[in-house]
Amino acid sequence: MEHNDDMIDDFGYSKIENYNEANTESLAENYKNILELIGEDSSREGLLKTPLRVAKSMQFLTQGYNQNPEEILKSALFKEDYKQMVLVKDIEIYSMCEHHLLPFFGKAHVAYIPDHHIAGLSKIARVVEAFARRLQVQERLTMQIRDCIQNTLNPLGVGVVIEAQHLCMQMRGVQKQHSITTTSAFTGAFLKEATRAEFINLIGSNLH
Repeated sequence: MEHNDDMIDDFGYSKIENYNEANTESLAENYKNILELIGEDSSREGLLKTPLRVAKSMQFLTQGYNQNPEEILKSALFKEDYKQMVLVKDIEIYSMCEHHLLPFFGKAHVAYIPDHHIAGLSKIARVVEAFARRLQVQERLTMQIRDCIQNTLNPLGVGVVIEAQHLCMQMRGVQKQHSITTTSAFTGAFLKEATRAEFINLIGSNLH
């Protein structure tokens, strides 16, 4: 059963979250067990509602499983003869590393060269969000965004670059706090050096 939370913060902003009640109950019970297993007292005041909060939070952070990125693009598809590069850069990314369930975050730069069809600009960012809100690795996320745009719009080419910081590197493991991982994926015209160079030049001032 789907449940809807409509919350209004101190600034009057309405935030709507959808979650499955049965899944929430099951997740909360499991998170309560996790708290106990790490040595905490799940019955103390500060933790009483933590399992429920985390259960809802995890469903929000992984809501991309319930979204269809191709349908998102198709919902705002327009015929147009424009055949120059379309670039949406500095798209914020918040995702979860599937190896340690720790966040990684950064920005994506997405470009394509239309071939008779363009997509609403906000839909590019929503495609990025739909794939990011899943358990991920950055390499796969980069390719999924590329392939979705290529397969749905059938453009002359697609270019995707993602820069991200991984808490599994910064808080755990090697513990290198200032490391940034950059991945890229290209199709079609972006495989040509000149096109790829134009793309990199347009986003280059922001690259680390």
